[in-house]
Amino acid sequence: MMRVGMGEDLHRIDEARPLILGGVTIKGAPGLAGHSDADVLLHAITDAVLGAAGKGDLGTHFPSSQERWAEGDSTQFLREALRMAHDDNWLLTNMDATVHAEHPRLEPHLPSISQSIARILGTNHERVNVKAKSGEGLDAVGRGEAIRATAVVLLEAAPQS
Repeated sequence: MMRVGMGEDLHRIDEARPLILGGVTIKGAPGLAGHSDADVLLHAITDAVLGAAGKGDLGTHFPSSQERWAEGDSTQFLREALRMAHDDNWLLTNMDATVHAEHPRLEPHLPSISQSIARILGTNHERVNVKAKSGEGLDAVGRGEAIRATAVVLLEAAPQS
C-alpha cells in the first residue's frame, strides 16, 4: 500500500533574519518571518509527510501558540513527522518539492539543499528532488515579499516480517 501527501507553506520576507531553506543557510539573502526558524521548504515537506501518514499538519503538532517552538529548528519538525510515520510502519519512497522565490536565485544552492534534506530524511539523495521557480513578477512571491514551497511525499507500507 502507498500513500501520497502534499504540503505547502508561505512565509513573508524578514530582512533581519537569515534565509534557511531545506536546512541550509543561504548567505547574503534576506530571511523569512516565522515563529520557528521559518524554513518554508522543511515546513512544506513536514506537512507532506504528516499528510501521507494521516497525522494532521505542522500546526497541529508544533503550534506557533506554544513558546517552546519559538526559533525552533525545522529539522526537528521533519524528523518528528518522519518518526510518527515510521511508528505507523510507513517508509519514505520519495520526495519532490518546489521553492517559489523571486530572490535569491536558488539554482546554485539546489544540490546542497537536496543533500541536506536527504540527510534529514535519512535516505539516499536520489529519492529527493528540489526545484526552484520564480514568481514571474506576480503575487507576493513575484514581488519579492514572500517565499512559497510545495512538496509531495510518497510513503509505502513497510514490509511485514
